[in-house]
Amino acid sequence: MLLKTDKKLKIGYLGTGSWGFCLASLLASKGYEVISWSSREDWVKQLQLTREHELLPGHRSPGEMSFTTNLNEVLDGVDVLIESVSSNGVRNVLEKVKAIGMPSCPLILTSKGIEQKTGLILPEVAIQVLGESFRDQVGLLSGPSFAHDVIRGLPTSVVGTAYTKSVMHFVSELFGTQNFRVYPNSDIKGVAFGGALKNVIAIACGIAEGLALGFSCHAALMTRGLHEIRKLATASGCHPETLYGLSGMGDLCLTCGSLMSRNFRFGHLLAEGYTPDQAKEKIGMVVEGAYATISAFELSQKMKITMPITEAVYHILQGKLQIKKVVMELMQRTIKEEHL
Repeated sequence: MLLKTDKKLKIGYLGTGSWGFCLASLLASKGYEVISWSSREDWVKQLQLTREHELLPGHRSPGEMSFTTNLNEVLDGVDVLIESVSSNGVRNVLEKVKAIGMPSCPLILTSKGIEQKTGLILPEVAIQVLGESFRDQVGLLSGPSFAHDVIRGLPTSVVGTAYTKSVMHFVSELFGTQNFRVYPNSDIKGVAFGGALKNVIAIACGIAEGLALGFSCHAALMTRGLHEIRKLATASGCHPETLYGLSGMGDLCLTCGSLMSRNFRFGHLLAEGYTPDQAKEKIGMVVEGAYATISAFELSQKMKITMPITEAVYHILQGKLQIKKVVMELMQRTIKEEHL
C-alpha cells in the first residue's frame, strides 16, 4: 500500500493525556483532521469546552481537532489510527477497537512499555490482539521528548519505526516538522525496548538524586543502566546499535536527568520516604517505569540475564528491601572487567 501524507488525512487518536494531546495538536497544526478519544468523560468535556489541556496550560488545540468518548466516531473513515494510552492499557483499548472493527489503515503506537507476564513489546501486543494480518500496518514513534517541549515547538528529535519500510517512512513524514525531527529506524524491537527500559533506570537515578549521592553516582547509574538495557534487548533480538541512538541513549539522557520526568520524580519521592503508592498519587499521572520494572524483571529472570539495577528497583517497589540497603548491596557487588 502506498502511503501519502500530502493529502488531508483524517486521524483517529486514542488517548488524551498530555503526550496524546501534544502529538494530536502537532498533527492538527499540519492541517490534518484529528478526532481524539478518551474514556475519561471529565477530560473530554473540559477539552471540548476550553480546547486546553489541564497538564499543558496555555496551549489550545489548533486546527480541525475534536474530542469524544465515542470510539465508533474515532474509527469511522479514518486514514490512520494513533495510540497514546498507558502501556498497561494498550491491550484493553485495542480489544475495544477490534470489537468495533479495526479499520484497514496504519496503527501507530506512541506509548513506551513491555507487557507484564507476556514480555511482549507493545507492537507485538497490537499484533496479538488485532491479528497477524495487521503486522504490516503497525508502526511506533519513540525517543527523547517531553510534551512541554514539543507543544512549545522546541527542537526535538525522535525515531519512527515499523515492520515495513513504507509504514516506517510514513510515521516519519506524518509527524515530522521543522522542529520535530523524526528519524527512520527499521529495528522496531530495539526502539521499543529502549523506550520502555530507560524508565526503570530513570527511577534509579531519581532515587540517587533524592539521596544526594552526587553526579558521579548518577553517571555510573546511567552508563551501567544502558549496559543492562542493551544486554536484555540484544538477547531479545534487537540491534545493539539502536540502544546507542535516540530511542536508547537519547531517551535515557532525557528521562534520567530532569524532574519533568515522572519516572525520575517518582524515584526522588521514594528516596524522600514516600511509598510507591503515595508517590504515584502525588505525581497524579501514570508512572510507566513502575510497570516496566516488573516487566523487565520478569523477562530478565526468564532469560537468565543479570540486571542488578533493575532488580534493585524491583525489590524496592515490592517493599522487599530498604533503599539504603539496596544502595549498599549494589556498591558491594563483585567488580568484573568492563565489557561493553
